[in-house]
Amino acid sequence: MSAPGRDDTAYLIDASVFVFRSYYALSDDFFDQQGQSVNAIYGFGRFLSRFIKQTGAKHIACAFDESLTTSFRNEIYPPYKANREPAPEDLKRQFIGCKDLAQRLGVTTFGDDHYEADDLIGTLHNKAANQGMKVCVASADKDLAQLIRPQDWWWDYGKSSPLNYHQLTEKFGVRPEQIVDYLALAGDAVDNIPGVKGVGPKTAVSLLNHFGNLDAVLNRSHEIPFLSFRGAKSCASKIKQHADLARLSQQLSQIVLDAPMSGDDIIKKKVNEASLMDYFDFMNFGPLMRRQLMEAAQT
Repeated sequence: MSAPGRDDTAYLIDASVFVFRSYYALSDDFFDQQGQSVNAIYGFGRFLSRFIKQTGAKHIACAFDESLTTSFRNEIYPPYKANREPAPEDLKRQFIGCKDLAQRLGVTTFGDDHYEADDLIGTLHNKAANQGMKVCVASADKDLAQLIRPQDWWWDYGKSSPLNYHQLTEKFGVRPEQIVDYLALAGDAVDNIPGVKGVGPKTAVSLLNHFGNLDAVLNRSHEIPFLSFRGAKSCASKIKQHADLARLSQQLSQIVLDAPMSGDDIIKKKVNEASLMDYFDFMNFGPLMRRQLMEAAQT
């Protein structure tokens, strides 16, 4: 597999994933000049500088989640993501700092209290695709795999190499465009998406490999007892009984491709190096971190 290109590829980062990783992976003994902890900002800056240097990205954006309990999905299904513990106040503050750092490096950032980062990435992906660009989505979230076309990549940066359409199919057992229907059947405990009770990941994969999509599974559920996987007979009754939940889960899992956005320019911007150096001083960044960030800013 060839690596994503620079000029013909849009790099769309699911930033919250990498902020969370940084916050919980690094000790809280990183402080700015006001004595506030900056471990998440430090780790995110290290990630973003390495990502930019490795990719040489010319079209790049970070999308941040600002709608954990206020997205349109909560209006459809109030328990959506209600199982998650609220982020610590210190982490909430550092999220703002991570967004600020990305902007200082010339990276456009997006956030919305009604649409999730997935939807913002989906909308940016749709625009880039319409412009004939390839897209690399940097995330650990399988939900975003639904966006990947044969010319795109999904990249859990720091934990795996970029995966293309066919490699994602091998990873998840279903094609990227089937991910929504997979989640509709199997649900997602992380996001509190119910799915069909009693239908697990392996069963969902078997159903979609045979029927192709959720509509076919629901419309031809009478055929399920004749399939060769374990529990096929009882699965058929579960599908019939919980068809409405499957439809709801499909709706919750589907990424929006036309979220309203005030701007969608993701060309990497030139930076004010003097201002960036002042920022480094305030954040108490060391020489290595300063060099990495400045190289990313100049890329």
